[in-house]
Amino acid sequence: MSTCERCGAAFHCAMADAPAGQKPTGAPGETPCWCTFLPPAIPVPGTEAVGCWCPACLRAHIATLETPPDVA
Repeated sequence: MSTCERCGAAFHCAMADAPAGQKPTGAPGETPCWCTFLPPAIPVPGTEAVGCWCPACLRAHIATLETPPDVA
């Protein structure tokens, strides 16, 4: 199980929680993580990356990105 870097909830991440001795490669036929089905919203592994977020936190963050600003 992984721990959400935002709220601390436990959740399953297919990328981080791969079976022992097996790293996900992105090869055809591998099960992708649930997050790959959502719009890209935060940096992933790299210098500005954030840790994994649970489904609720990632969906809430995406909702704030998709909300148009108020027009005065």
